[in-house]
Amino acid sequence: MADALCQTEEELSSFVRNPSPTLRSPEQWCRSFIHFIGQCLIKDFEARPSVTHLLEHPFIKQAHGKEASLRKQLATLIQEQQDLGCKTRTKHERISTRKTIVIESCPDDDLVNLEYLDEETIISHLQKRYEELQVYTYVGDILIALNPFQNISIYSPRFSKLYHGVKRADNPPHIFATADAAYQSMVSFCKDQCIIISGESGAGKTESAHLIVQHLTFLGKANNRSLREKILQVNPLVEAFGNACTAINDNSSRFGKYLEMKFTPTGAVIGAKISEYLLEKSRVIKQASGEKNFHIFYYIYAGLYHQDKLKIYSLPDKTPPRYIDCQQCKLIQDIVTMKMYTEQFDAIQECFRNIGFTEEEVNSVYKILSAILNTGNIEFASITSQHQTDKSEVPNPEALENAASLLSIGPEELQEALTSQCVVTRGETIIRTNTVDKAADVRDAMSKALYGRLFSWIVNRINSLLQPDTTVCAAESGMNVGILDIFGFENFKKNSFEQLCINIANEQIQFYFNQHIFALEQMEYQSEGVDASLVEYEDNRPILDMFLQKPMGLLSLLDEESRFPQATDQTLVDKFEDNLRCKYFWIPKRMELCFGIQHYAGKVMYSVNGFLEKNRDTLPADIVVVLRTSENKLLQQLFSSPLTKTGNLATSRARVTAASRSLPPLGSGRTKVDTMEMMRHPGETTTMRRQTVASYFRFSLMDLLSKMVVGQPHFVRCIKPNDDRQALRLCQERVLVQLRYTGVLETVNIRRQGYSHRIPLEEFVNRYYYLAFRAHQPPEPGKENAIAILERAKLENWVMGQTKVFLRYYHVEQLNLLLREVIARVVVIQAFTKGWLGARRYRKEKDRRNRSAIIIQSAWRGHVVRQHHRRLKRERDEAAVRIQSGQMRNKPKAVTYKGQIQKSAHAPVLVPTEGGTGTRESKGWKFTAENKRWLFPEVGPDSQDRQVKDVNKDKGKAEDSVAKPGGETVRLRDMQCKQGPGMKPQHRTPRRRGQQPKLLNSPEDSLYYNQLNRTLDYQGSKRKPRKLGQIKVLDGEDEYYKLLSTVESIPEEEYGSLPPSLSF
Repeated sequence: MADALCQTEEELSSFVRNPSPTLRSPEQWCRSFIHFIGQCLIKDFEARPSVTHLLEHPFIKQAHGKEASLRKQLATLIQEQQDLGCKTRTKHERISTRKTIVIESCPDDDLVNLEYLDEETIISHLQKRYEELQVYTYVGDILIALNPFQNISIYSPRFSKLYHGVKRADNPPHIFATADAAYQSMVSFCKDQCIIISGESGAGKTESAHLIVQHLTFLGKANNRSLREKILQVNPLVEAFGNACTAINDNSSRFGKYLEMKFTPTGAVIGAKISEYLLEKSRVIKQASGEKNFHIFYYIYAGLYHQDKLKIYSLPDKTPPRYIDCQQCKLIQDIVTMKMYTEQFDAIQECFRNIGFTEEEVNSVYKILSAILNTGNIEFASITSQHQTDKSEVPNPEALENAASLLSIGPEELQEALTSQCVVTRGETIIRTNTVDKAADVRDAMSKALYGRLFSWIVNRINSLLQPDTTVCAAESGMNVGILDIFGFENFKKNSFEQLCINIANEQIQFYFNQHIFALEQMEYQSEGVDASLVEYEDNRPILDMFLQKPMGLLSLLDEESRFPQATDQTLVDKFEDNLRCKYFWIPKRMELCFGIQHYAGKVMYSVNGFLEKNRDTLPADIVVVLRTSENKLLQQLFSSPLTKTGNLATSRARVTAASRSLPPLGSGRTKVDTMEMMRHPGETTTMRRQTVASYFRFSLMDLLSKMVVGQPHFVRCIKPNDDRQALRLCQERVLVQLRYTGVLETVNIRRQGYSHRIPLEEFVNRYYYLAFRAHQPPEPGKENAIAILERAKLENWVMGQTKVFLRYYHVEQLNLLLREVIARVVVIQAFTKGWLGARRYRKEKDRRNRSAIIIQSAWRGHVVRQHHRRLKRERDEAAVRIQSGQMRNKPKAVTYKGQIQKSAHAPVLVPTEGGTGTRESKGWKFTAENKRWLFPEVGPDSQDRQVKDVNKDKGKAEDSVAKPGGETVRLRDMQCKQGPGMKPQHRTPRRRGQQPKLLNSPEDSLYYNQLNRTLDYQGSKRKPRKLGQIKVLDGEDEYYKLLSTVESIPEEEYGSLPPSLSF
C-alpha cells in the first residue's frame, strides 16, 4: 500500500511539473488573449488565479459594453463555420463515438393534430417552427417544406440511419421520412411509388429531390458501390446542362425531370432512368434582363481558361461570347475569376468519368458547346444583288471558321446553309437568299437544335449507362420509385411563351394533386356508402380544359395560327379573344399584344411577342444536311436520329453510311434536295418535321401523367418563405398565398376527417392475414376476416365499405409495422430452422467425405504396401543370389566321379568327361553354379541361410556321394542311358503366376537343398544372443554376415542374359 501511494504521489507531482497546454497557433491571437488562456490553464491549483481575478483580466474588461456587437460577430463566425463545415481532425483522422442522436417529436409536428384550424393558426404555427429551424411539417401523410435559404446539418448519414424503417411519429418531420415511406411501401406492397415535388420557383424543389435520391440510395444499398455513386452524380450533371440563373432563383430548373430509381423485389437499387421534358432551348440564344444562360457554358469557359485550353476550342480570351454576354458578365474576368465556376467544372468532369462517359465523348461535348458559343458570334451584313433583293453575307469569317472547325464541317457549306435556303416547288428546286434577319434566325435555330439534341443525347447516354442488369433482376419483377422535379410556377414582370408552358405544367400537377387527395377519395365515399363529410376545394379542371381541349383550346389555336405563313402576333391575340370566352382569360385594355390568365396560383400577364416563332421552332433542312456530313461521330448521331413525340432525341441510333459522310459540296440546289432525301431517317416523316413546341408539350404532359398514375403518390409541397432569399425570415402574406392556392387548409380538413387509404377486401386480407391467422392457413377474403384482422391490430376509427376497407393515413403505417414485426419473428424461426438443416446437411456431407477419404486412404495404403512388398521381395531375391554366388566362390575346386579336378571362376561344378561311361558325366552334363541359378530361381532368405549351413556341414558327405554314387544316382543314370546318347536336353516350361511351387523331383535337387539347409542351421547355432540395446558387431565367427558383406550385388540387367533352364 505504501508503495502504491508513493507511486501515485510521484505521478501527481509529475503531472503538475509538466508544462501547461498552449494555443496551437499563438501567432494568430493577440498577446492579451494568450496571457488570459495561459492563466486559465495553470495546473497547480495553488498558483492558478481565482474566477474573481480572471474577471479583472484586461482581456475580459475590454469586452464590457460590447455585448451586442460581440454576439453579432459570434453569430457571423458560427454561420461561416457551418457553411465551411467542420474540418477538425484528430490524431488518427477519425473520431470514434458511441453517442446517439436524441431527437424528440411532438404533437405539433402534424397540422392535423391542431385543436383550432384556420389560416392564422397554421401561419403562426409554421412561423414558430421556422424560427426554430424546423423547416418540415406534416399534413397527414403530406410533407410541407419551407426553404431555409441556408445549410442545415440534418442530412448526414446519421440522420439517414435515424429515418430507416421506423414509425413516422417517432421522429420529427423530415424529407427522409417521406423517402422512407415510399421505399417501405414499395417493398411491402410490391407496387411502384411516385414522389411529387411541387412549388414555386425558388422554393427548394431541386434540393429536395437531391435529398430524396440520397436517402433512397442509402435505403437500397446495392452490392456495387460505384452504382450508388453514379446515381448520386446524375443530378449534378443533368442540372449543369438544364438549370440556369433566373431573377428569382440562382439554380432554377429549366426543364422537367422525372427520375425513376429501379429496385429489386428485395429493395436493392439496381439502376436509374431519367425522362426529360420541355427544355427551355430559347435560353441558349437570349436571356431576359437579370438572367443567365445555362450553367454549363460558364463552367466550361472558366474551366478551360484555367487549363489554358481556350485556344484549343477557339474561344476568345478577352470578351465573352454573345450568348453568355449579360449584365453580370460583361468582361471575361467576371467569369473566370469566380471560384465556383472552376470548382463546378472539375465536379462535372468527375461526374462524366464516374458515370462512364469516355474521353472522346466528353471532348465531343466540349467541342459542340464551344461551337455553339462561336456560332453566336457569327454576324451578317446586307448586300444588294443584281435582282435588287436583299442578300446576307458573313463579313468577318473568323467566328464562322471556328464554328465550322469545331463541328468538323466545311466553312463554305455552313455559310451557304446560313445565308440561303433550298425550296422545292412542283418538282423544281429554287434557291432563295436569306435576309440578315432570316440568316440570324437560322443561326439561332441551329444553336438551339445543337444544344437541345446534345442535352437529349446526354440523358439517353446516362440511361444506357445506368440501366439495370437483366442478369440480376428481370425487368418485369423490378419496381420503381419515381421522383418528379419540374419547373415551379413562375410570374415575372415579363412573361413569355416559356412561362406559359411552365405554368400549364404546374396546373396539371395541381390537378393531379386535387384528383388524388379530394375528388377520387370523395367519389369512393359515395360509391362505397361511407358516411363522410365532403370537403370543398378549388378545382382547376376548367382552366386545363381551356388550355388543352381540342379544337378550341389555347394550344390548339396557337398551332392552327402557326401553320399560316402570314400570321402575326396580333392575329394570334385576336384569335384568342374570339374563341376563348371564359372567366379565366381576358385581354387587358391599353396593352397591346398581351393577355391574362387566372391560374390556380394567381393572375399572370403574358406578352405574345414572339409566340408564333417560338412555337414553330423551325430548323431549315439545309442546316440538317450540313450537320449530317460532319466528321464528328457524335454530331452525326445527333442529327441522324429522329425526334420522339415529346421532342426528345430517340434512343434508337440512325445508321449513317459512308456515302452520307462523303457528300459532295453543296453547289446546287438539286444536290441539297437529293442529299436530304437520302439522309432522312425513315421515322422522320413530313408530319414529324412539322411538329410544334405546343404539340411536343401536349405529348410530354400525357407521358408524364402516364408514369405518375402507375405508382402510389407521395406529395412534398415546397413553400418559399420570402422573395429576398433571406434566411430565417418568413413573410406571412407570401406564405399565406402559397398555402391558399396549394389547398393546404382543405388538405388538413380532408386528412382529419377522411380516409386516405382505400384497400380492396381481398388485397387487405391477403396482405395482413398474418396478424390474426396462421401463415400456412390463409383465410377466405371477406368482411369477417378483415374485421378480425383490424380488431387483432387494435385499430380504431376505420370504416368497412362494401368492397373496400377505409383507413386513416396513419393506419397503414401501424399495420405495416405490426406486419414487419411478425415477419421478423418468422424470419428468426426460419433462420434457426435453416441453420439446423444446414448443420445436418453439413454433418452428412462431412461423414460422406470421411468415408470417401477412408476408401482413398485404404486404397493408397494397399498400393504402398504392395509396392513395399515387391521391393522387399526383390531385395531378398537379390540377397539370396549373392549368398549363393559367394558360397560357391569359397570352394577351391570340384571333383568329378573319375577323380578329376575342374577349376571354376564361380563355384565347383560337375563337368562331363570324355571317357566316362555309366555316370552322369559320361552323358555330357556338367553341374555348374550358373545352371543352379536357373534350376532354383525361387530361393528365399531362410532357405538361403539353410543352404549355406548345409554346404558347410556336408562337405565330406558330398565328396563321398560323388565317389560312390547311391541308388538315386544309379536310377538317374539308367534313365539317361535308356534315352540314348543322342537326346538333347529338354527346357523346363516357365511357371505362371499363381501356379503351385516347383517340386523337388530330381535327386540332385534334394541333395543340394539338404546340404544347404544343414550348413545354415550350423552357422546360426553358433550366434551369441544380444542383450537389450546391444549393437551387433560382426566378428570372425559369423560367416553368414561375412558372406553378405563381401558378396557383390548382381545387376538386374544380367538376369536377362542368363541361359535357359535345363531339364534332367
